[in-house]
Amino acid sequence: MLKKVLTAALACLVVAVQAGARPADVGQGARDAQSSADVRAKLDRAGTGEKARVTVWLKDGAKHKGYVSEKRDAAFVLRDRKTDAPTIIAYDSVSKVDINRGHSTARNTGLGVGIGAGAVLLTLAILLASLDD
Repeated sequence: MLKKVLTAALACLVVAVQAGARPADVGQGARDAQSSADVRAKLDRAGTGEKARVTVWLKDGAKHKGYVSEKRDAAFVLRDRKTDAPTIIAYDSVSKVDINRGHSTARNTGLGVGIGAGAVLLTLAILLASLDD
């Protein structure tokens, strides 16, 4: 009985991991291009101030990292992370914006370690259950 329950749990775990897996970024070029309305919406979600850290890619290929210090009608002011130098960027010249909330690497590593440990424990439980037979 225990063997059947553990086998069903392992099957559910495999299905859940496969459902969460994303396919390769085939259409990334189309997804990267954002309209000025999308850029405005993403910057509104990020907010303003030193906590509003973003990475901005311009249509000419330049990449800027910093925080949004001010929003205007047709542009926004991005301050560099290291030098705190202001850069005025027009919404129309932005191709992509990423919000940097921080600690994503630590969070993702913790999740990976937790899932890995759970998988190992589940496998050991299944092995122990099969030895009793």
